[in-house]
Amino acid sequence: MKEVRTEIQIGASSQRVWQVLTDFARYPEWNPFIQDISGILEPESRLKIMIRTPRGKTRSYEPLITKLVPESELRWVGKGMLPGLLDGEHIFSIKPLDAHNVLFVQSEIFNGLLVSMFGKRLDKEIRQGFEEMNEAMKRMIEKEKTFG
Repeated sequence: MKEVRTEIQIGASSQRVWQVLTDFARYPEWNPFIQDISGILEPESRLKIMIRTPRGKTRSYEPLITKLVPESELRWVGKGMLPGLLDGEHIFSIKPLDAHNVLFVQSEIFNGLLVSMFGKRLDKEIRQGFEEMNEAMKRMIEKEKTFG
């Protein structure tokens, strides 16, 4: 098992961060990591996701939403071509710090036989993608507050 975890403080309410996180249609406008995402936002539904790694590689997968708590948490599980080789649970958490600030946590827990083989690359490449997404979300939301 390997966990990649990032976090960032965003100057906004949990409700606003949740709106941005779950507005899949707008991801191409601001998200450098998750380039495209579609599907129904409800537990046990499948999403179609296309990511672009910081090295420019694209990958598509169709994870299953496993947990959905509005304004708090979204989780999905993705399996590789052969389940058990490299599977991942992606977790977004929004934790209120006060009425105007949240801690946005993005993590992925990888399991499977190939985790040890790809562990260092996962840690570097995936962590960088998460951080780029987190920063882009923060910039967009906080810019809206300044100019909105």
